[in-house]
Amino acid sequence: MNAPLPRPRIIKPLSDQLISQIAAGEVVDRPSAVVKELLENALDAGATQITIRLEQGGVKRIAITDNGCGIPPEQLALALARHATSKIASLDDLENVGTLGFRGEALASIASVAQVTITSRTADGEHAWEISGSHESQPTPSSGPVGTTIDVRELYFNTPARRKFLKSDQTEFGHCSEAVRRIALSRPDVAFSLSHNGKTVDHWNAGGIDKRSLQIFGDEFAEVRLPLDEDSGELRLSGFVGLPTAARNRADSQYFYVNGRFVRDKLLTHAVRMAYQDVLHGDRFPSYVLWLDLDPAQVDVNVHPSKIEVRFRDGRAIHQFIFHAVSRALARTSATDGGSVPGPQAAATATPKPPQNTEILPWLREQQQTSFRAGFGVAQNTANYGALFRDDGAAKPSASGARPTTTWQPAPFVPAPERATTGTGTPAMQTVQSEAAAPAQAAANATARDTEADDFPLGFALAQLHGIYILAQNRHGLVLVDMHAAHERILYEQLKQALGEDKMPVQPLLIPVTFHADAVEVGTAEEHAETLHTLGFDIAPLSPTTLAVRAVPALLRDADAQTLARDVLRDLHHFGGSRVLVERRNELLGTLACHTAVRANRSLTVPEMNALLRRMEATERADQCNHGRPTWTQLALTDLDRLFLRGQ
Repeated sequence: MNAPLPRPRIIKPLSDQLISQIAAGEVVDRPSAVVKELLENALDAGATQITIRLEQGGVKRIAITDNGCGIPPEQLALALARHATSKIASLDDLENVGTLGFRGEALASIASVAQVTITSRTADGEHAWEISGSHESQPTPSSGPVGTTIDVRELYFNTPARRKFLKSDQTEFGHCSEAVRRIALSRPDVAFSLSHNGKTVDHWNAGGIDKRSLQIFGDEFAEVRLPLDEDSGELRLSGFVGLPTAARNRADSQYFYVNGRFVRDKLLTHAVRMAYQDVLHGDRFPSYVLWLDLDPAQVDVNVHPSKIEVRFRDGRAIHQFIFHAVSRALARTSATDGGSVPGPQAAATATPKPPQNTEILPWLREQQQTSFRAGFGVAQNTANYGALFRDDGAAKPSASGARPTTTWQPAPFVPAPERATTGTGTPAMQTVQSEAAAPAQAAANATARDTEADDFPLGFALAQLHGIYILAQNRHGLVLVDMHAAHERILYEQLKQALGEDKMPVQPLLIPVTFHADAVEVGTAEEHAETLHTLGFDIAPLSPTTLAVRAVPALLRDADAQTLARDVLRDLHHFGGSRVLVERRNELLGTLACHTAVRANRSLTVPEMNALLRRMEATERADQCNHGRPTWTQLALTDLDRLFLRGQ
């Protein structure tokens, strides 16, 4: 027997109070949402000074006072009504929103779940007016300065179930404080004062964004931030991005504003993340404060109840603009532009070229002599790694149109000073200049060194430390360089540029390297021969179990050809040729660069170390390797003096 059908339900209109409470569930989910909405209204009113007073994390009381234009007494009741606003009047206004608030829901939603009192006075008003409760109340005369004070008490007093979901007072205050910081960052021209339970917590005077970001984030962020200011047509991106070495374990220092509105948008976050992809470890998050300004008609801010998400009409163009702008800012973190030490600076207009060998030689010889006198020893090495650090340029295509090949010769380095052997068999530097050199010549040498120090921020090499670090001296003090990480970044950028321009120089091997391969590797080499050719490899099967490497990228010619071949074939097998060249390209190039970079315990001569320093100064993103590790650091003379208590 069929069950009887349920009786039709009766459709009834909801009361205005219930409608407001339902809306409050989306707009006012916790005290910090109230703070955000009221601060946005204050800024829309033209306030230049805002005071926020909280009690018990904002649950007991939220009072916000501003010195804006105020609300006329005849409109106070309407301000508490649902969908009443002075900011839009038509669909055209909604599609070109230029204010932070526009829906007319906030005050009505807050008044439905809390006790709200509004006290306001306009510039031409004789006195202030006050209204309490809902839009059905009548305003009464009051006292107060020009501006508006909105006092919200006993949040969720009439909805106890929702109040149970709130956290502790300290937790709720933390969320309120974060909401104030977000608003304060967006408007550095406005003074903010925040107090909790009668105690002032934060106070920020009006000023520039440099000062405001310093006040909110402290000196730590100021020391690692890089300025950014780029525009393209109607788009403009400005603000600061943090150095990769200052990344955090959580994404709690990421602030993005669209037309002055704080947003958390996946498209924007992804664009910034992609810009950091080859200078930041995967589980770390960069710090940044960015402002995107564009035509309001090109962005829809009415897609989320809390207005924290936006939608762009041309999201791809926005993504590419942000990605390239942030990438260019990070590319200027090389040593040439000051890098992270002694502090990030704006990009230089051009990378200075190294002086000729004849200009460097006197300084190098004197530094080498000083090094050995001080007890440093620079080990001689039979291998010349100089070719790894120089830039030979792209090879020219042959007349037949075949793939360009390059014959790599040792780089022309400054010859190392000759050594003399003392009677005890200890190597000693030959004296280049007489001990009785004329004072005028000494002064000339000092001037030349100062000029060269200005041209070369990383200075000149003194020695190696445990075959891992390069010790160099510049004008500021001592420079420490991780030679493997630095060389890895140099090779990575060269490979990226060559592959991007489809000008990967190839080094044919005089004797092909053969190795035993399984059926998967042989099949991968045959299937992806074209992709291997694009990457600069010539890997061909000799038999069902043998592969031969006949050519490798010229930049990687000194690496183990068999290891390189196996790594490339493994990635091609796992991800396919198209994904390797598009999505996985940087990871693959990073792996190849890591295999080829000079290893620990490799002794380099002083000229080779200097060649590495010069290549670092001419390489983008040279402050970090492609794993996000720093490649160099500076110990200033003041730091060294502090270590040895000099002047204390």
